[in-house]
Amino acid sequence: MSLPSHSEDDPRPSPPEQPSQDDCCQSGCNPCIFDLYYEEVGRWRAALAEWEAREAARQAAAAKDGVKAGGKKGQSAHDAKQPKGPKAQAHGGAAAKHAAETSG
Repeated sequence: MSLPSHSEDDPRPSPPEQPSQDDCCQSGCNPCIFDLYYEEVGRWRAALAEWEAREAARQAAAAKDGVKAGGKKGQSAHDAKQPKGPKAQAHGGAAAKHAAETSG
């Protein structure tokens, strides 16, 4: 299933408008205007649950696209794995020196 890329293309469902007490004729109609309203509320709740699932999938996809391999947005997987800070730089320098000595 393909999701619209923006939630503007897939707006959140709006709840149905509840009828006022004055809208009911009080004659025992079957179905009553309130019966129809409650059926519509059930359809709205189902549509809302489906929309929320699509929205969660959109947000998860956006987060996945924004962060590569556990790094920060725009950071490559290689950069994300590199240690940071003064200790890492000291160890990184030693590792680079060792690699240079043993490769030759």
